[in-house]
Amino acid sequence: MPTLNPRRWWALGVLAAAQFMVIMDTSIIGVALPEMQRDLGFSQGDLQWVFNAYVIAFGGLLLLGGRLSDLLGARQVFVAGWGVLIAGSVVAAAATTAWVEVAGRAVQGVGGALIAPASMTLLMMLFGHNPKELGKALALYGAAAPAGGTAGVFLGGVFTEWASWPWVFIIYVPIGIATLLATGVLPAVAARRGGGVDVLGAAAVTAGLALTVFAVVRAPETGWGAPQTLVELILGLALLAVFVLIQRSVKSPLMPLAIWRTPGLGVSNLAMALLGAAWIPMWYFLNLYLQQVLGYGAFASGAALLPMTGLLMLLMTTVTARLLGRFGPKPLITGGLLVLAAGLVWLSAARPTGSFVVDVLPASLVAALGMALAYIPTLMSAMAGAPQEQAGLASGIVNTTYQVGSALGLAALTALATSQGAGALGDLPALTDGFSAAFLAAAGIAAAGALATLTLMRGKSQGGSADEAASLGEAAVQPERATN
Repeated sequence: MPTLNPRRWWALGVLAAAQFMVIMDTSIIGVALPEMQRDLGFSQGDLQWVFNAYVIAFGGLLLLGGRLSDLLGARQVFVAGWGVLIAGSVVAAAATTAWVEVAGRAVQGVGGALIAPASMTLLMMLFGHNPKELGKALALYGAAAPAGGTAGVFLGGVFTEWASWPWVFIIYVPIGIATLLATGVLPAVAARRGGGVDVLGAAAVTAGLALTVFAVVRAPETGWGAPQTLVELILGLALLAVFVLIQRSVKSPLMPLAIWRTPGLGVSNLAMALLGAAWIPMWYFLNLYLQQVLGYGAFASGAALLPMTGLLMLLMTTVTARLLGRFGPKPLITGGLLVLAAGLVWLSAARPTGSFVVDVLPASLVAALGMALAYIPTLMSAMAGAPQEQAGLASGIVNTTYQVGSALGLAALTALATSQGAGALGDLPALTDGFSAAFLAAAGIAAAGALATLTLMRGKSQGGSADEAASLGEAAVQPERATN
């Protein structure tokens, strides 16, 4: 049996903190956007690129980050990613024009795309030899993602209300330096593997994803049937098709297509994309409802999301792992997505004259329950069947689907909400109608994910990744085995 790394749980803390910070970077700027718009001269239509520049770079380059992690060594890529993220944060904080701000956010996304798959590879190196420990480690690591997303909203409110918007980026500099100093607890040597870097494939998939997301984001302004929108969508999808062709022909592909033979990988990624497309718009529009309809300030709006975050983390680190060990991933993913859909339907009933206690709190807790049930089982199902030497690639794929699903879902539901009245600032009934339409559409996306999982994912009794993922979940049921 391989020798256990005596500092593996300390290393997990560093990796979970990195995951927390990478995901927080997608949400911390939300409440700071109005001040950034005023100071940097963003137009109303272009302001969204402060968010989308990060998401496109992050989601588009995750596959390359996973490949580099497998090829060059996970610790080296992890360290490089933090260096890039710190540099991007400095540029974003110091920006005095809109284009510099967008560029800084894109650089931050590149750093995140290196950090995320490298973190997962390091986690698999530390705990992959023991399914019991791996289950507990993945549960703790997975809980850091939604916690980071909501913490970003809260901290963004704190910095915006009591300091200034550059602090939402400055915070990454000392934290990044501290993380780099703590990398000594990570495995010192990661095995290097032969092969090259598929630069052409990386360019095709990144450009294809970016152009597709760009087309969806701009469609409400240009029109869904406008020639410009159709051309952008066709070119984006064509580039993605070219990427697939490249992967079939090059010697060292960025994403060997054979990985899709891994049991459960395809349906797990579909579920993850739909989960992101439902969850991220819910968080976005819930924050807008709190501020623009209920009149909450930046700090109060972030604080109002803490009950949801607390429940999410509690369930992910305790109940979800126990249920996963007993039932396997399929019932939890299906049930979790249905519960999330129920919470979103409940949120759609929010009133223009509503209150946090009646219109937000109970529905948000139901939605958090659904997310807690679905996220970890989906992640484990996607990772369980992949060989350890492709852990970075599998992580890059599943993170890519979540980010791309989130970006496309948010863009489409923003267009829907705007068409239903969400653009009428100051008109509380119209705003609420628009947000309600978005919540209902997100519920439909979550329900579609549940249906896809129910019909396409193999059951626990059929073996494959379902059984493997279920065995991972038993770690939290037997915590004493994870402390050896």
